[in-house]
Amino acid sequence: MLFNLRILLNNAALRNGHSFMVRNFRCGQPLQNKVQLKGRDLLTLKNFTGEEIKYMLWLSADLKNRIKQKGEYLPLLQGKSLGMIFEKRSTRTRLSTETGFALLGGHPCFLTTQDIHLGVNESLTDTARVLSSMTDAVLARVYKQSDLDILAKEASIPIINGLSDLYHPIQILADYLTLQEHYGSLKGLTLSWIGDGNNILHSIMMSAAKFGMHLQAATPKGYEPDPSVTKLAEQYAKENGTKLSLTNDPLEAARGGNVLITDTWISMGQEEEKKKRLQAFQGYQVTMKTAKVAASDWTFLHCLPRKPEEVDDEVFYSPQSLVFPEAENRKWTIMAVMVSLLTDYSPQLQKPKF
Repeated sequence: MLFNLRILLNNAALRNGHSFMVRNFRCGQPLQNKVQLKGRDLLTLKNFTGEEIKYMLWLSADLKNRIKQKGEYLPLLQGKSLGMIFEKRSTRTRLSTETGFALLGGHPCFLTTQDIHLGVNESLTDTARVLSSMTDAVLARVYKQSDLDILAKEASIPIINGLSDLYHPIQILADYLTLQEHYGSLKGLTLSWIGDGNNILHSIMMSAAKFGMHLQAATPKGYEPDPSVTKLAEQYAKENGTKLSLTNDPLEAARGGNVLITDTWISMGQEEEKKKRLQAFQGYQVTMKTAKVAASDWTFLHCLPRKPEEVDDEVFYSPQSLVFPEAENRKWTIMAVMVSLLTDYSPQLQKPKF
């Protein structure tokens, strides 16, 4: 019976252009782990415990191992559809989500502002209810976090934050998977943020301490992280015995850091502030001078797209730069998010050390 099932799945894989063989496709037993995320929303990592975030990373590593390394075909999302709402352009978020969801047997449907105007032609409440009747989940890349909150409140399906003004949780999952793969563990690492007090930094602040990671962040005056996020991050640091320091000195933030991290200085929607921001961020470029005060095992992360004023070529293309594995891991982590929110699948790979 199992042999016949393999033949059927292999034939289906070949019809869909897949050249790899199916090896013992099993969905696993949900009782194998204590974490259950099915049906949840992913709006911000502050809503998730350390164990729940670790589970998503474990699942990411499992899918990467089974599909990329072993060549297995895992149609875990067969028959499911995903609504993708993008108010902002995207390369990595769109490509990783579309290809990842399809690779798992699902059907992603991409909607731009030409197709759907959130809260303009139709209320957010009505949009949420319509999408709930036609799709199994929605990933939305929006300008306002409040729009995601309304969608989640009114929808009966999981809502995933693909980026908002306040948070970018799915990016941080990719960052953590990349660091776990490189260092073998996350506990005890010191993250050095040098840049804007933006959605990426906010997401790190909502999660790093839960892994036992320390955070040193430097932002220009007037570009500090949101005060409410800072207050909660201070609480997390206290609860987990980690260090959180905020400064306006890039070298102070970099000193002793294992991971140097920066991001764009000018996000989408901030183009009119370009001249003002470039002036404010003078001295914040990550260079080998920055790396000299970091730990000897330093690495570099950037969520991309990157501009030379943010980090010079010597660092960006150095052996210490993990930006391209980081970009690839966007795919494996968003696949894990979808599987964890929509199925009862349990990882078969031994749980990594975090």
